[in-house]
Amino acid sequence: MSNRLRLGVIFGGRSGEHEVSIMSAKSVMSALDRAKYEIIPIGITKSGQWLAGEQALKAFEQGREDELDEVMLPAQPGTRGLYRWQEDQALQRIADLDVVFPVLHGTYGEDGTLQGLLEMADVPYVGTGVLASSVAMDKDIFKHVMRANGIPVLDWTIVLSTQLEGDLQTELDRVESLLPYPLFTKPANMGSSVGVSKCRGRSDLMEGIMDAARYDRRILVEVGIEAREIEISVLGNEDPEASVPGEVVPGDDFYSYKAKYIDDTSDLLIPAPLDNGLAHEAQRLAIAAFKAIDGAGMGRVDFLLDKKDGSLYLNEINTIPGFTKISMYPKLWEASGLSYPKLLDRLIELALERQAQKDKLLRSYEVGA
Repeated sequence: MSNRLRLGVIFGGRSGEHEVSIMSAKSVMSALDRAKYEIIPIGITKSGQWLAGEQALKAFEQGREDELDEVMLPAQPGTRGLYRWQEDQALQRIADLDVVFPVLHGTYGEDGTLQGLLEMADVPYVGTGVLASSVAMDKDIFKHVMRANGIPVLDWTIVLSTQLEGDLQTELDRVESLLPYPLFTKPANMGSSVGVSKCRGRSDLMEGIMDAARYDRRILVEVGIEAREIEISVLGNEDPEASVPGEVVPGDDFYSYKAKYIDDTSDLLIPAPLDNGLAHEAQRLAIAAFKAIDGAGMGRVDFLLDKKDGSLYLNEINTIPGFTKISMYPKLWEASGLSYPKLLDRLIELALERQAQKDKLLRSYEVGA
């Protein structure tokens, strides 16, 4: 009998970051120790169909998803398994799951929705829970939470897509009355710089808002500054640790999707060239922000360091950061003394530790007991 953990790796998803997720999953699966884990790849198509098979990752890479079995993970405690439909429409159990590693970036994966399913099914999983995932994903709510905890963020406002159907010019007037150029427009719920635009004037602002509205019904408009981009990886549950800081030097005007995943023109400086005081302050804020959203497992905390006055602003927390071979999250831990395979082991350990805590909780209440 095998003592290997049965590890479901979920990738793809209904998100503009679908392709990035596949790249991350490929890196994760190639680094996992096969002596420790029986890997069960589970792909989710752009339309939300769950598919599995021994070569699921390769099938998604090559657009051969029709060769895979359609599967489901029931939201029922005690099952902890993957099922497929048979011809008679009966469910057949095809795999047991000890723990799940979601490598899904963006909507329906990083935003708390998948985490909610896994909670309902009582399956241990890597990463933050429903609340932390949702808060970190929503850039507007996240900024409110950071401000409430005394963590500096840049000024912003929200534009609703329904407002674009009315008097667009009046809405542009409102934004310009609140915030100075340059501005950044972003979908409130998206990552990997998908739908992000830098706006230097009114025409740019209109185009940026309309582009972001393709991905979300809420658009964040944020003050832009001339900044250095500093990133810190966080690892842990109740007592998280921070990695050494790293710096991204974009090859593009900002760290766009193209600069992150297509071009090879951006530089990653690890460790970041910061004085010790500033590095320690960034690490302190990263841990404080992670705790403020009740983070667990992992998070990459991104900062903007104003080149003019040295002010440090927290930009966002990625609760399922990129795991490709060029991604900052694993690279920062490697520079901090934790190799990629050991990092994956630790994340899975943290998932099981968190599940053990939840297993001790009462799920019912009896009066007088």
